[in-house]
Amino acid sequence: MQHSIPIDSLGPQGEIMAQAVQTCVHCGFCLPTCPTYRLLGEEMDSPRGRIYLMKETLEGSVTLEESAPFIDRCLGCLACVPACPSGVPYGDLLTSFRAHAEPQRSDRPASQRMQRLLIRQTLPYAGRFRAAARAGRLGKRLSALLPDRLRTMVALLPDELPQAAPLPDFYPAQGTRRARVALLVGCVQQTLAPEINWATLRVLSRNGVEVLIPRGQGCCGALSMHIGQADQARDLARANLATFPNDVDAVVTNAAGCGSGMHEYPVLFKGLAEEAQAAAFAGKALDISVFLHRLGLSAPPPLAQPLRVAYHDACHLANAQGVRSEPRQLLSHIPNLTLLEIPDGELCCGSAGAYNLEQPEIAHQLGERKARNILTTGADAIVTGNIGCMTQIAAHLTRLGQPLPLWHTVQVLDRAYAGVMRNA
Repeated sequence: MQHSIPIDSLGPQGEIMAQAVQTCVHCGFCLPTCPTYRLLGEEMDSPRGRIYLMKETLEGSVTLEESAPFIDRCLGCLACVPACPSGVPYGDLLTSFRAHAEPQRSDRPASQRMQRLLIRQTLPYAGRFRAAARAGRLGKRLSALLPDRLRTMVALLPDELPQAAPLPDFYPAQGTRRARVALLVGCVQQTLAPEINWATLRVLSRNGVEVLIPRGQGCCGALSMHIGQADQARDLARANLATFPNDVDAVVTNAAGCGSGMHEYPVLFKGLAEEAQAAAFAGKALDISVFLHRLGLSAPPPLAQPLRVAYHDACHLANAQGVRSEPRQLLSHIPNLTLLEIPDGELCCGSAGAYNLEQPEIAHQLGERKARNILTTGADAIVTGNIGCMTQIAAHLTRLGQPLPLWHTVQVLDRAYAGVMRNA
């Protein structure tokens, strides 16, 4: 079914939205894959319903105030994308629509505007976020006195922050050099789990990879894109485009959300001077699991004791990047490790960038469901590929009184190489 979208006033982003809307045939295959539709049972809280709302809003048949609550409730998990027989680029549509709509939003209450200001002024900046996280930990003791939205934010912070672990500019390969890459270090991850980057350096080095850590790099812009702040996202992306070298085999990322964000650079810069550069950069961006799988992993030694791990698919790895088998295959190279699948594993954990901050009730339901499903596996630990998922799942396992070790895929490989898997 073809629709007439008034794209003249919307420019290149309008073309992206029109193409996505025109591709949808409203078959409904997306409905059972959508976490919010499964929880709320409302057509407008499904991908198909949201596509209709976005179309009608662009055409002026529905006001932005009417459609906005349903669009806001979308996790952007993209579980609908692999389920769609028509290949609707729902992620491109959602990102472009939010960027188009956000400057026109006048319906957000003051508390939400303040929360969004805090998100965009702290999370994408590692130094600011670390300072805010320290303050937030103190706020935990006074959480009963905080406004609801601030209480939600501080509740997700760990009780203790790890010490800062500055990275070198360069990390050499062990033995014969097989590849040369640049590493995106991330922003939130550098504060909450800096050891992931160090594990990444050690594993890459062990496999003959020379690593550059460019100074001047920053947030990939994904968090800004999630909340419709396209101008901020472009500023952050431009800094990375100017900073990362071209003469590397890959730009490696170890956070699913960052990898997904970098792959969206061509959409972000559609019709702008940087479009070709953004496309080339996105083409070099690879998740650490994909890079190691393509390179060929040096086999780790057997674990001293059997270990059962449940692998959680981060949505922005599995759905946005189509990366499902590579982490599992890497983990399968570790002798004495048993990989377990999580029931209903394709359902989002509720993290989804800043979603668990902005939509805490839905995120809580999804997080608790994910934690309970993990516990049914009887796993000794959980493994995933995204810091947001790690934070969300850890919080809900703790709430259930059953915390478990929670590692990034590359941390498991690093521990296996070092023979210290049980020292969580």
